[in-house]
Amino acid sequence: MSETPSARPSFSVTHESAPSDVLVAGFSSFGLAGLTAVDYLVDDLDLDQTGHVAIDGLPSITPFAKGRPRRPIRLYSADDVDVTVLVVEQFVPPALGESLSASILDWTEAADVSEIAVLSGVPIPHGPDAHRTFYVATDDYREARLADGSVPPMEAGFLDGTNASLLERAMDSPLGVGVFITPVHAQAPDVEAAVRLVDTVDGTYDLGVDSEPLASFAADIRKHYEGLAERMEEREPEGGYDRMYM
Repeated sequence: MSETPSARPSFSVTHESAPSDVLVAGFSSFGLAGLTAVDYLVDDLDLDQTGHVAIDGLPSITPFAKGRPRRPIRLYSADDVDVTVLVVEQFVPPALGESLSASILDWTEAADVSEIAVLSGVPIPHGPDAHRTFYVATDDYREARLADGSVPPMEAGFLDGTNASLLERAMDSPLGVGVFITPVHAQAPDVEAAVRLVDTVDGTYDLGVDSEPLASFAADIRKHYEGLAERMEEREPEGGYDRMYM
């Protein structure tokens, strides 16, 4: 029997205040570099939780810290910081990426968010020279943020899931979207990859973030994310990653 529309998982955004013009997002993906990077941004910039994304119809996780449960998808802001940060600890299968991105984009449009920067790691074969960050971005984002050439473009390949849906919709709208991509290794979290992403977004938006303490920060949350990574590996088909980028 085919799935009825009401049975499909859905997402809805709740936010307590006006967000910044820029949204920086990190999702649960192999290596957890993007997720670790945005989690560190929240800590280093001393941001407060100002919203969340509710999930209906998808088996969820309930992360917690110091005995207190929290939402698996959260938004953070501060009055004196020019970015709002989206932390997505919940693993969202690629098939549901369009649904999640549609909810995010409906909210960003209503809230007058002008840019989205996504921090992402991908497990592609690479040598030492590839230990850097690349981008896939809409034309308006590239012209506004990447014109100095400090971040090179990813040469070829394709995206799927939430990242693909964000870029696809942004190509036909005034919203600028840039996906920052760095190679990751199997360990979770890949701290060196997360540091590269933090340094890239700091250089792009001049946030004043110090990435040096990230190694010790990542050690504190390693056990939490190792369990998350194990569950993700069980849900993803083997060998389904390195075909995406070249």
